[in-house]
Amino acid sequence: MEQIKIPKRISQAVLNSLKGGVVPRIGLPYITVGRKNEIDALLHDVDIIKEGGASFRFIVGRYGSGKSFLIQTIRNYVMDSGFIVVDGDLSPERRLQGTRGQGLATYRELIGNLSTKTKPEGGALSLVLDKWINSIQMSIMQETNVLPGDVNLTRQVDQKIFEVTSQLSELVHGYEFAMLLSKYYHAYIDSDEELKLKVLRWFRGEYNLKREAKEDLGVNMIITDDDWYEYLKLFAVFFRLAGYAGMLIMIDELVNIFKIPNSITRQYNYEKILTMYNDTLQGKAKYLGIIMGATPQALDDKRRGIYSYEALRSRLAEGKFSKPGVRDMLAPVIRLDPLTPEEMLVLCEKLTDMHASLYGYQKHVTTDDLSSFIKIEYGRVGADMNITPREIIRDFIELLDIIYQNPSQTMRSILDSSEFTFTKSEAVSDEADQNFVEFTI
Repeated sequence: MEQIKIPKRISQAVLNSLKGGVVPRIGLPYITVGRKNEIDALLHDVDIIKEGGASFRFIVGRYGSGKSFLIQTIRNYVMDSGFIVVDGDLSPERRLQGTRGQGLATYRELIGNLSTKTKPEGGALSLVLDKWINSIQMSIMQETNVLPGDVNLTRQVDQKIFEVTSQLSELVHGYEFAMLLSKYYHAYIDSDEELKLKVLRWFRGEYNLKREAKEDLGVNMIITDDDWYEYLKLFAVFFRLAGYAGMLIMIDELVNIFKIPNSITRQYNYEKILTMYNDTLQGKAKYLGIIMGATPQALDDKRRGIYSYEALRSRLAEGKFSKPGVRDMLAPVIRLDPLTPEEMLVLCEKLTDMHASLYGYQKHVTTDDLSSFIKIEYGRVGADMNITPREIIRDFIELLDIIYQNPSQTMRSILDSSEFTFTKSEAVSDEADQNFVEFTI
């Protein structure tokens, strides 16, 4: 089978990211293995969102289990499908709700990372607004044959903008949102860069005082810690009217809510999750998908986790029949089972090809070498419960780097060396080793 040619900049980004223990932002299709059922379930949600629906999913997995990888894979797919994506990680400074603006900080992070297919690195809000206005102008010029600068063009674009914004004004906070879109349009045609920046500041949640927003923009409202999510719902509808398929919100590291020491503050954050969850299931949100990433402890712990909030636990808890290997992928919680040794072998083969192509050498690592490596990694005591793809991948890329820099070394010689004796001695026994699949070419 012909080997796929991967651009070197992508190979470099992928290998460097994986060796550093982080998920690459580009090149994921080249290394995706397994997770077919999970991906299919999430892509079904995407189809629902396109039709005006909404969805909410929790992706639950231990550190290094591939949770962030799966989220990033879906992010790249939906952008290619015409979606707007906003994503961000929670932290002690960024929560869903807080007394010192932590919720608003999360909103700012999400809007700052607003991405499209043509600008996947984030910061795409102004690009989206300018593209929307330009597309309206172009469509009217084609329909009516009016030329740029014609007063009739401005009047007809004004009318079209009004038709779009009037659909938003019926929603919560929609009137002010629509008014600011109109202001942005007039600043655009007047080349008033200062006013455009002020409107963008407002949309990004950077106004702290209503008085300041009133003086600059004539609106007596600002985005706050309490209502930022309402504006994301508005954005989802607007983006659809602007020609996009919908919007996906991706929030990772929910463990930072679990770590909040104050129980009341935690409950307020879980209450915010409940609001978002109910909105999507009850039809109060349109063209909107929400994916949140969490560790099992952050979800299951009944003292501090999401399940400590009874209203969420009763909605999210698994039924009697779901178990590892047989999961209900239509449930709101998708739990990631570990990748199998066979899947990890396929991934290591992909990384071997990528590494050889990047550094321009003839691949010497055989399938038997890869099989030995996988057996050693999975043969550690407790590996079935504790080992993660992140650890295996980091070890493997380090091995490839060492072999490349030391041509006299082979993977077999390194795996058979005394430095790996401790690893092999931890393997549970020859009998346990019989349980491994014999990998063949």
